[in-house]
Amino acid sequence: MDPSTLHEKPNPRTSDHLANERTFLAWTRTSIAVLGLGFVVAKFSVWLRQLSGRFDDPRPVHHSGLSLPLGIALMCLGGLLSLVAARRYRHVRSCIDRGDPSAGGHTITAVAVMVCAIAAVLVAYMLVTA
Repeated sequence: MDPSTLHEKPNPRTSDHLANERTFLAWTRTSIAVLGLGFVVAKFSVWLRQLSGRFDDPRPVHHSGLSLPLGIALMCLGGLLSLVAARRYRHVRSCIDRGDPSAGGHTITAVAVMVCAIAAVLVAYMLVTA
């Protein structure tokens, strides 16, 4: 190891790149969580029917048929979030390399609106099937 390199200061953009990568990983965790939620929602009515049959419950289980489409929609959203995360990561990386680390708020706003819409649909679904 060259002793003269020990006193060099690290590239100031290194911390920006590492922060960008941590943000990408947080988006990835979020997309995996949404995928998992979608799977649970899609399988929820199947689980209720199986549970009802196991306890020989004579009451029919209310089946609205919405859990599968809602679950699939959530799984698709999880995949979409993964693509959005990759796109945003690459955009921010190129901005950092140019020396202009600007953070666009459009992606954040779009994701927040999608999450609010999903929450509203899930609440409506719960009210309908209650």
